[in-house]
Amino acid sequence: MARTKIKDALLRVARVWQLRAAAGELSFETVNLYTQIVERLLRFAVAQGATHLDDISADLAAYFIQAPGHDRHQGIILNPAAGTRRQRRSALEALFTEARALGLTTAAPLVDLPPIPRSPRKKGTELSDADVQLLRFHSERGMPDTRHAALLALLLAGLHSAEIAAATTDELNLLDLFEAEVWTDGATRTRGRSCPLDEWSARVLWLRRTHLLRGTESSPPPRLVTAASSAYRSQASVCSGFGEIARRSGLATRERRVEPKDVTRYVARKILYDTGQLSEVARRLGLSSLDSAAALADLQWKTEDDGGEAA
Repeated sequence: MARTKIKDALLRVARVWQLRAAAGELSFETVNLYTQIVERLLRFAVAQGATHLDDISADLAAYFIQAPGHDRHQGIILNPAAGTRRQRRSALEALFTEARALGLTTAAPLVDLPPIPRSPRKKGTELSDADVQLLRFHSERGMPDTRHAALLALLLAGLHSAEIAAATTDELNLLDLFEAEVWTDGATRTRGRSCPLDEWSARVLWLRRTHLLRGTESSPPPRLVTAASSAYRSQASVCSGFGEIARRSGLATRERRVEPKDVTRYVARKILYDTGQLSEVARRLGLSSLDSAAALADLQWKTEDDGGEAA
């Protein structure tokens, strides 16, 4: 078998990944992330004197997975987080799996590497009505020039971070502030749907849209909360923006972590309380699974061991 250069392998594998994404087998966000990671592997390997796929040994792969990186501000991170290391490992495993299927190599350098341990998942922070009011108050600083109030309004409508990242001024129906709504096309794991807006959310989104469209002939319509270039960076930008609101409000501290999903859990509990219907929680949040809806709404949803009806 002829030795394949890493660059050539990346080009061929990336084309396969794109085809898989078009067929719905992978998300385009995952393809972009894996491609970026393998591009970094290419530069890292060349610096180590390795230019061919078969030159990547288990030791070199381990060094790359654990190598220092950069944060969004180009600061050096000496010890990458476990999540970053898992992403690198996943991308390398996907590269070699596809390369072997294409006949580009027989190597499997990651097969004997130990798994990267996961920290126990922390229980989400249960936000109260008073907490949400505090988030609203602090998100309004600098409105509508700043994105924070619009971001929080979309979260409170039931949109997830990937959906918020893609939301544009065209998705808003604000003709009647008392029956306002926002449309989302959904994301990789969520369905498209229309979500009602409460009075506060409708007001701040109307101000944000007016600000973005003032004096412009936008085509395509501007996005509401982020202008990042890729879907991956856009979603990260949404999470970063929410983090700023949570810190300003004093809810997020070194001891207490508050995430966008905590707002989604708050919304799920509120929908369940208002409607009494778990199916409505799933519909409003774009979920295809009642189990997922129950978990977000903190509802005990157990199935009998013998496969009987849910309790």
